[in-house]
Amino acid sequence: MRYTMVIDTSKCIGCRACAVACKSNNNLPDGIWYNRVDTVGTDEIDLASGTYPNDLTLGFMPITCMHCDAPACVAVCPASATWKEDNGIVVIDNEKCIGCKSCIAACPYDVRHFIDGEPKFQVDFALGDADAPSHKVNTTEKCTFCSNRLLRGEVPACMELCLGRCRIWGDIDDPASEVNAYIKGKETFKLLEEKGTAPATIYIR
Repeated sequence: MRYTMVIDTSKCIGCRACAVACKSNNNLPDGIWYNRVDTVGTDEIDLASGTYPNDLTLGFMPITCMHCDAPACVAVCPASATWKEDNGIVVIDNEKCIGCKSCIAACPYDVRHFIDGEPKFQVDFALGDADAPSHKVNTTEKCTFCSNRLLRGEVPACMELCLGRCRIWGDIDDPASEVNAYIKGKETFKLLEEKGTAPATIYIR
């Protein structure tokens, strides 16, 4: 079994409900977002690309950990604090992490985050799942595909509130899985394959 996320960019409306659901369910500290939604062609949020008035496009690119099959982050970690599980999920042990930030520098997707100083939150009580991962000072963390929810038979939080239903989740090794059925016959791509990380997340144009 290898868990995989398929993201259909043609259905993404840029609402960022995925990012909010992830932040809330994982009780993420201020400034930390495991999920982000970039606007295609610009660094600005929700800014169309092209020439006004007849050649404008507006597209969105949801981005989170790619759970790569050849993760650069794993290769450079001097403490063996990050690795890829047999189920396809790249994990971090924050008890082993020494805070060197090597993995952050190595990741081409900018999806690892350093807890610099005591974590701060918008409210004075924990949000989200009771078994959400802890946030330890001076360590790195990232998307876990909501491993705690998977153990309960649930799906990652980012999928539950997606208005466009652009995220599909399942076992890429199972020919009968929903992810394999969904990508069949569609034009797919992966981000920054030229970096040699073999990203597992599959996008549909």
